[in-house]
Amino acid sequence: MRKTQKFALTTVFAALHAVLFLPEGPWRSFVIYLMPIEGIILGPSIGFASALIGSSIARLIKPSIWWLFGIIAEPIGVATAGLLAKGKWKEVQLVYGVMLSAYFLHPYGRMLPLWTVLDLLVAIVIVYPVSKIGRWIWTERLQKITIALLLIAFVSTIADSVTRVFLLVPCGYYQILGFSYDELAYCWFIPGAVGSYVEDCLVSVVTFVAGVPLLLSLKKALGLNQPLS
Repeated sequence: MRKTQKFALTTVFAALHAVLFLPEGPWRSFVIYLMPIEGIILGPSIGFASALIGSSIARLIKPSIWWLFGIIAEPIGVATAGLLAKGKWKEVQLVYGVMLSAYFLHPYGRMLPLWTVLDLLVAIVIVYPVSKIGRWIWTERLQKITIALLLIAFVSTIADSVTRVFLLVPCGYYQILGFSYDELAYCWFIPGAVGSYVEDCLVSVVTFVAGVPLLLSLKKALGLNQPLS
C-alpha cells in the first residue's frame, strides 16, 4: 500500500476515533468498540499514532478530568490489538507485567478488592496463546477469524483498562484529582470495576455482531493479509 493511502487510512481512523468518543456510550464511550479493528488494520505503530491523534482531538473538543486516560490508555489498547494480530506477545506481556506489578506494589493496590482486577489477571495469563490465535485473523475461515477477533478484542480492551489503573493508582493520578482512599475506592475504582466487567461483555457482543463483518469488509476492500505496520 502506498504511503498516501496509509496516510489517508490513518486520518480516517483518527477521525472515527475522535467522533466516536463524543457521544455518551455505555460505561465509557463508543470508541472502545472501534479500537480492536483500528489496531488490527493499522498495526501497532500506525494504530498507536491514529489513536493518539484521535483521542487528543476528542479531549480538546470534549474536555474531561480523565483526559490523561484517553491519550495514553486508548493508544496502548489499539497498539496491543495490532501486536496480537501480528503474533507478537512479548511487548504486550511486558506492558501488562510492569503495570500490574506497579499496581500490586502500591499500598492501595493491596488494599483494593482483588475481584476488581480479575479480568486484568486473566488477560495477562492468556496473552501468549492469544498472540498465536491472533494470526488466524488473516485466514479465510470465518470461525477462526471470529475466535481470533473476540480474543484480541478482549485482551486489547483490558490493555486499555490496565493502563487506566496504572495511571490512577501507581502513578498517583488520584492525588492530582485530590481523592482520598475512600473516594478513590468507593466513588470511582469499585464502581468503575463493575462497569468494566459489563463493558468487557458489551465489547464481546458488539465485536461478534458488528466487528467481524466490518473486519471482513475492510480486509477485502484493502486487500490486506497483515496489519499496515
